[in-house]
Order: sequence, then C-alpha cells, then structure tokens
Amino acid sequence: MAPPARYCVPGERLCSTEEATAGSGTYTRHGFIFSSLAGCLEKRSEDSGLPVVSVVRDAESQLLPDVGAVVTCKVCSINSRFAKVHILYVGSTPLKSTFRGTIRREDIRATEKDKVEVYKSFRPGDIVLAKVISLGDAQSNYLLSTAENELGVVVARSEAGVQMVPISWCEMQCPRTHTKDFRKVARVQPQFLQT
Repeated sequence: MAPPARYCVPGERLCSTEEATAGSGTYTRHGFIFSSLAGCLEKRSEDSGLPVVSVVRDAESQLLPDVGAVVTCKVCSINSRFAKVHILYVGSTPLKSTFRGTIRREDIRATEKDKVEVYKSFRPGDIVLAKVISLGDAQSNYLLSTAENELGVVVARSEAGVQMVPISWCEMQCPRTHTKDFRKVARVQPQFLQT
C-alpha cells in the first residue's frame, strides 16, 4: 500500500536543492525547494540522478483558511502567551487536512487586553470559533482572533467529562458537578451552529 500523499501549503519548505531538483508547483530560494501552491507532494526519479520534486493540485482543490474567514478549531495546548489550535473547519466546510493556528493573548478579547489570562479563556480540548487575522507559512501558524463577541469557546468539557453550559460571557458550568470554569465564551450566531 502506498504511503498517504503529503499535503503542502504555499511557502512550505520541502527539501534542500542538494536532495532534489525543483519541478512544477515549486520554487527555489537560498538552497531550498519550496511549494508555490497547495497540493500533494510528488517525487519522481530521473535518470540524471536527483529526483524531481513537484506539487500537484488535487482534482477537488483543498479549501484553505483565508484572512477574515471564521474557522472552527480545537485547542491543543496553552501557555501564558498563546493557545495552539488545529483548524478543523472553514465556515461550515470540513478541511481534508488540519492546519495549525495560534491565538495570542492580545487577540483573545477586544477590551482589557492586558488583563487577559490564556488559561482563563481556553483549555486543551475546547472547540473554538475564531477569525483568521493573518496567514501563516510553513514555519509558523495561522494567527487567529476571538476578540469579537461571537467568537470564542463553543464546546468545552468539564473534568467529569460532561459538556459544559455557558452561564456568562466568561464562565461555563458543568451540569453534573455544578463546578464553574473560566472561558472566553462565544455568543454563537445561528449560521455557525452545526446541525
């Protein structure tokens, strides 16, 4: 069975020019080959020695998060400065492959940005609605914001494993244990609710 095709995004570093030759859908810079489009990585062996690296678009092209798009993501890890997330949906369209995103502390809320604490806004495993504010590249992630009222945590689980219920814009409660946790709660608009 063939290994699954590696999916590349524009600007992603593929390999060194000593390992391969640049083919279609790629470009070279500073001794490395980069992807110039979104698609699947292909390596072809050539008689001349070095394999040729190309990036080929899917027949049905992959939807990419774009600046201004509302995305649904899952929180993977948090620290005092930002939350790392995996982007799962753009609007209501599921992505074929996950993209990494970062929600910085200063992009969590629109007001009192200096008082925001990441661990009082998100926890690993939370499902969050966010807006793309900057495109990433292969080395960094998409920059996301939850500064609008409609953005923030939409699904969170308590330590008891129960889905929590929002009780204010900054708190959610476990219906089983009645414990409260801080979150940056989204005021979800009907068009973003998945049925």
